[in-house]
Amino acid sequence: MESVETLVAHIQALSGSPEDLAQLHGQLKQAEGDALRAHSAGLLPFLSQLHPGAHSLGYLYLLDAFLSAPANLRAHAGGDLLATVADFLISCSADQIRVAPDKFLNVCKVLKTEVMQLNAPIRGIAPLRAAVRKIQPSSEQLTSLHAEYLTLCLLAKQYKAGLSVLEDDIFEVDQPKDFFLYCYYGGMIYIGLKKFHKALELLHNAVTAPMSSLNAITIEAYKKYVLVSLIQNGQVPSFPKYASSTAQRNLKNHAQVYVDLSTCYGNGSYSELEAFIQSNTEKFQTDNNLGLVKQVLTSMYKRNIQRLTQTYLTLSLEDIASSVQLNTPKEAEMHVLRMIEDGEIHATINQKDGMVSFHEDPEQYKSSEMVEHIDSSIQRLMALSKKLTSIDENISCDHAFLMKSGRERGRGFDYDDFDSVPHKYF
Repeated sequence: MESVETLVAHIQALSGSPEDLAQLHGQLKQAEGDALRAHSAGLLPFLSQLHPGAHSLGYLYLLDAFLSAPANLRAHAGGDLLATVADFLISCSADQIRVAPDKFLNVCKVLKTEVMQLNAPIRGIAPLRAAVRKIQPSSEQLTSLHAEYLTLCLLAKQYKAGLSVLEDDIFEVDQPKDFFLYCYYGGMIYIGLKKFHKALELLHNAVTAPMSSLNAITIEAYKKYVLVSLIQNGQVPSFPKYASSTAQRNLKNHAQVYVDLSTCYGNGSYSELEAFIQSNTEKFQTDNNLGLVKQVLTSMYKRNIQRLTQTYLTLSLEDIASSVQLNTPKEAEMHVLRMIEDGEIHATINQKDGMVSFHEDPEQYKSSEMVEHIDSSIQRLMALSKKLTSIDENISCDHAFLMKSGRERGRGFDYDDFDSVPHKYF
């Protein structure tokens, strides 16, 4: 064990400047296959001689070597080991762990696996949230840890915790799988929060993202996309032109029962929709979508009441109950009140005669709050436009993109190939 003791001394001495860290990194890589792996079972005591914040790189190498041995995990499952890993993820130096990102990701995934085996996903939320921020070069970068973190938020039903990463604007993606999982799990987080419009945005991205072949994540995302579209908008939109031909040709074939559900929903009959759902309950339950399907059924009442507002100025609660197939006027009153509270219709109820009067949207877009909201939206759109222009310029100058464009044209480059490249790059 003398070599490990020497290595610990080097870690303590070389964890300061970037030059020292580069030298230390070389020594750690050399020691990884010899001292560390060979004596992994005895590494845990050495961690107490290091500070997770000041000696993060060396601490990471020792911790990863220890966690890589299944026997070590079995012997120290839960308890102090889990606390050690969590403390490291929260306390470590971002600059140091980015020197060895793969090892950092391994440690994070071990933590996630351990808390799931203990059936205590909530214990991994704070450490993984810190880990996401430390491995990110910027908040615009998507990492493989995003999906791991969102998984724990879902399992622990801590949906609001997921917003800490979902509210970032993501522009940089390394691995397509990370993007699909981020959109799928993120959509589920927003579904749990009843923020269906935000869920639709993420599920839409998963369904319409470029792909050469279908994957299981996209298929499951499409099923939820259909259901959330019905709940939020009462219909499922057609695929946009920018969706991949693979998705447009094949997705519906893998989710036929959901397409049929959408067709049945469009007929506007509650009893017909209820019968369809009952006949396909097993399928929806297998997909873990039965709860969402029941919300689709409930939304039929809301959708039919909204249709009534387009036809009538006043209507009795009894007539509303009869038209939308509710059992009693009292149930109709509860639905109308909820829709008024949510801003989905504008109406007043006369309690004396049980009449409902439907009104136009009272918003005049003149209040200071509305002006502030519009101004904020404009500023955000301007910033987004500027970002997209920058991305477009970078792609226009990308060597791989220009080579691919040239091959697709079936000829060599000439000056026309560079017409779209901004002059500032010459």
